[in-house]
Amino acid sequence: MSSKPAFKVLGRDTQRQDGVAKVTGREKFASDLSLPNMLHARVLKSPYAHAKVKRIDVSAISDPTVVTLTPDEVPDARFCPRLMSTPEATYKDWTVLTSKPRYVGETIAAVAAESEEAAQRALESLVVEYEEFTAVFDALGSMEPGVEPIHDYIELDEETLKVESNIACHLEIEEGDTEEGFRQADHVVERTYRTNRRYHTQLETKSVLVRPEPNGGVTVWSTTQTLHNTRILLHEIFGIPMGKIRVMKVPIGGSFGSSIQVNPVVPIAVALALKARRPVKLSYTREEDLHDHCSYQMIFKLKLGADREGKLTAGHLDAWLDIGAHQIQAYPLLGCVVGWWVSLYKLPAKSYVGKAVYTNKVPSCAFRGYGNPQITWAVETLMDELAEKVGVDPLDFRFMNYIGEGDLFWGQGPSVKSVIHSCGVEEILTKGAEMSDWYNRPRAETQTGRHRRGWGMGRGYHTSSAGAPVPGTVIDFGGAMLKLNEDGTFDYVSALMDHGGGTLDANAKIIAEELEIPHHKVNIVRADTGTTVYDVCTHASRGIYSGGGAALKVAAQVKQKIREQAGNLLDAYPNALKFRYDQQREQAVVYAEGIEGREITYKELAYTMRNKNLGTIAAVDSYRQPSCPPHFTGYFIEVDVDTWTGKVRPLRVIAGADIGTVINPKLAKGQIHGGLAQGWSMTVNEDTPYDPTSGDLWNRGFISDYKVPTSMDLPSLEAFTVFFADTYEPTGPFGAKGIGEGALNPVAGAVANAIQNALGVRFYELPITKDRILEALKRKEVEA
Repeated sequence: MSSKPAFKVLGRDTQRQDGVAKVTGREKFASDLSLPNMLHARVLKSPYAHAKVKRIDVSAISDPTVVTLTPDEVPDARFCPRLMSTPEATYKDWTVLTSKPRYVGETIAAVAAESEEAAQRALESLVVEYEEFTAVFDALGSMEPGVEPIHDYIELDEETLKVESNIACHLEIEEGDTEEGFRQADHVVERTYRTNRRYHTQLETKSVLVRPEPNGGVTVWSTTQTLHNTRILLHEIFGIPMGKIRVMKVPIGGSFGSSIQVNPVVPIAVALALKARRPVKLSYTREEDLHDHCSYQMIFKLKLGADREGKLTAGHLDAWLDIGAHQIQAYPLLGCVVGWWVSLYKLPAKSYVGKAVYTNKVPSCAFRGYGNPQITWAVETLMDELAEKVGVDPLDFRFMNYIGEGDLFWGQGPSVKSVIHSCGVEEILTKGAEMSDWYNRPRAETQTGRHRRGWGMGRGYHTSSAGAPVPGTVIDFGGAMLKLNEDGTFDYVSALMDHGGGTLDANAKIIAEELEIPHHKVNIVRADTGTTVYDVCTHASRGIYSGGGAALKVAAQVKQKIREQAGNLLDAYPNALKFRYDQQREQAVVYAEGIEGREITYKELAYTMRNKNLGTIAAVDSYRQPSCPPHFTGYFIEVDVDTWTGKVRPLRVIAGADIGTVINPKLAKGQIHGGLAQGWSMTVNEDTPYDPTSGDLWNRGFISDYKVPTSMDLPSLEAFTVFFADTYEPTGPFGAKGIGEGALNPVAGAVANAIQNALGVRFYELPITKDRILEALKRKEVEA
């Protein structure tokens, strides 16, 4: 149990500063923006999965106002669109446009015209001659001898690397004697798992608006999770001085990792704008967006061993990651996958071989958990199966082996290690078991009839940032600025992006808690790269822990400056001054305790300093967290399986989360609800299969073909219980940790285990569709 301090602002539900604009539809996203004299762009995408562009004929375009862009008109620099790792871990295989498309939908040309309709007509006038190559759509098949190479070479830290067997990169790790660990095991289970490829289904498709400036620079409004990395990449590609590139902060309509990289539309639109010398806007249609990004499909061969008492002795993991046609930081993902795996349960000995493999499919990128939901699904289902062999309850098996407080965990891989200082795993599992009556759940062998019910549980975690006590291959720091205004309010300025979950409001509340004022006294300023210090990206559930850490750091500096200036004006010792909020005056007050009249409000302080030419109280600083503490989650889920149709329905969900100090209770619960929805869909529904003949997606559309669950497919609010463990993270701002990705990671394992509990059948491939359930029941009936 924790000994949390009493908070005045944190832990209370408050109205968001952007709430009215969003619910009234007045919020402006990148796709809503326009500028005078603006051109509209469209892109020409390859209809072939693997080909060479022999010729592009633009002569049929007669409109002189149309601007065309072909591969020979853009810089040929190779780059990686995700700048979040050090150079020695950043593999480069992208170009702005390509004359060798490697997947259906890769951009080979672009046009800009006075209207989107005119641009589309011009696009359809282009004549392209292709030479088609053989394509491959399976990661294991891609490595076979004789397969057409997708990339001949790639670049790494200014070095050219030859690609062998379509393996983009690999990682091997061993700690302890794995062979001896398996010899000591009384029970060993080895299984092969295959995950699906999911589209992010974020509300906003990729969009960008670019304005060329008279000084040779550009101003950019784009769909992005990272302002500063966008500027850096444009500088690297086009050679424009960074001081002449301004990336403006605009709201993002959801992301889930889909804009963790600089999106392809951005450099294309910049190239068009520079050529046209006019503003250019480029927005993807939903179908184009579906051909732009997806989650990583992964194939795991996982082996775990345990002794007769139920203690794990060893583990081995082979992982093949289907990254698609290009890398969006595949090497760090290989490290993350092994980190996610070995940080769930104590393995005295472990070994790992991970390979990232090119295929002729849409490039994969981070999707809420960055590989964590995939490997956690495999681990949690195998833990259930191994517990059955040992002869212990799967919940008790987890209690015996989980990694918790005081243990070393690998976080986001072997270069990001730290010690766990707060852990609510036992509280989550104990309370979840009590609420679900876990030990009295039904068994598959006792059920008959059309409908079968089952309970399953799964636990997991995600890191709060990618911080660590020592430098690693992951860049993870940010910064903030805070200043006192003349009316006693404060301006909070940060490049940190809010994906829509209320991150910036939470950070404003952290500032308000430190300065002892209501949260609405902290104004969230919408800024740009020219007015903010560097922030790496909103990823790794770092918005509260790292972004809030930076906010707290500058708030503490501002508070100290207030003490010093108020001390001078009040003729009092700064360290003896106290703070309170005066509701009647609606002002924070700095006062000398016990001395009547020796006080000054924030407003009076700022006003006096202005009139006396003493300057503005402000602070700006950067911050890297010394750790990446795990926020733990656990789900207990009851399902109903219709054995006639194969349909699975969620009946009841009990979800526990350890996120340290809860900043916004309703928004935190909302993250859990959203994580359940995405995890449920990942388990039973979503996939992006490919037509092996055309090389295109089978579900090419969004409305008709790609289905995600609605509220009618999910548990009612009455059947969905969320609780938070009573913990306090000593390295976090006021004890807070993250929540975003941990809300999703264990869901697939819990749902799959619930289906097994209902049917007595285990599944090793996602999604567990109705057809697969019916096929498995038929096999079971035949085998019986």
